[in-house]
Amino acid sequence: MGLFTREKETAPCTVTISHRFEELSAHVRLDNGAVINPGDTVQVQGPEIMAAFGELIEEKRTAVITRASKLEQLWTRATGDFEFMELCEFSFSEEVMS
Repeated sequence: MGLFTREKETAPCTVTISHRFEELSAHVRLDNGAVINPGDTVQVQGPEIMAAFGELIEEKRTAVITRASKLEQLWTRATGDFEFMELCEFSFSEEVMS
């Protein structure tokens, strides 16, 4: 991995989609143990998965991991805290707005 170049790799993965009353979630587990670093992107290959209400679906797929360049990794680590703080700038209230 170079200072300015990106690399791509493929990895087998398991996609779990839950559309139940107690849980609404989507998770991707990389089955080969690949580690995702700051700045990396993961794209799961294949058609869209739609789970009807009450279903839990688990499918095996292939993921394409695009590794960030060294410069992108440094930038992501340096600015990541600021982006996290943007998420913290809101709150939920039990009061009804009138």
